[in-house]
Amino acid sequence: MSQQQPPTRFPQSPLTLEFPMSLGVYEKYADAQRAVDHLSDHEFPVENCLVVGTDLRQVERVTGRLTWGKVLLGGAASGLWLGLFVGLVVSLFGSESTLAVVASTMVFGALFGLAWAAAGYAATRGRRDFTSVTQVVATRYELLVEHKHAELGRELLSRQDAAHRPHQPGL
Repeated sequence: MSQQQPPTRFPQSPLTLEFPMSLGVYEKYADAQRAVDHLSDHEFPVENCLVVGTDLRQVERVTGRLTWGKVLLGGAASGLWLGLFVGLVVSLFGSESTLAVVASTMVFGALFGLAWAAAGYAATRGRRDFTSVTQVVATRYELLVEHKHAELGRELLSRQDAAHRPHQPGL
């Protein structure tokens, strides 16, 4: 007669909660962070909290115009640095003149970088003649907590909200 072993439980991801409940929704990450900090200041088990960014959007900031000159200069500079690195590594193991090895790999690197950048830019055929920086941002942040701590969390956050409300005499 064989005994059945209980199923092995795999460790949970640190980015999940078993039975999450919402403590609040905030428009700014700083506000959600402030709420977690308030909970922490009051000995709340914050390791049971999760801040989730929702309603994601991609924001792209155009930083400048891209020209053949900028592309070629950037490619040559990038290749130059790569050539410098390769030259220094090769010179550690070679018996030739260090200066000659480093200088030649820098020249070859610059030429390679220039050609690679030119090929890449030519392949776009003018469809992307600008540089930019892209970021994904959330428009709302929800503070979640394990169900067993939800009631205490809501109570502590309601005290924080009351403490930050402007005083209105006569009410």
